[in-house]
Amino acid sequence: MARSPKYQQVTEDLRSKIADGTYPVGDPLPSTSALMATYGVSVTVVRAAIKQLQSEGLAEGQPGKAVYVAGEPGPSTELDEISRKIDELRTALDSAVSQLDARMSRLEKKLRD
Repeated sequence: MARSPKYQQVTEDLRSKIADGTYPVGDPLPSTSALMATYGVSVTVVRAAIKQLQSEGLAEGQPGKAVYVAGEPGPSTELDEISRKIDELRTALDSAVSQLDARMSRLEKKLRD
């Protein structure tokens, strides 16, 4: 199965750290540069992860200021995680089917030649 994109991996880790109290509600998340260093990712990946947390209502912030933990993941987040995993599996399956179709086409062509 294909691994999830880096920003999703960072999002999932931050979400779990919010859930376990590493980053409690009201506290700031580490800075963008600290997150880049921690996860070994680009600023784009960190921004995408923070944006995802903000869209889930788990973080809030303003440009030039810290991003704060706004809430804890609830049961719906577990459902969201399952939905993401299903989407990843669907993508992997679609890719495998496409590869199989291409192989079958090549074999059929060889048989005709």
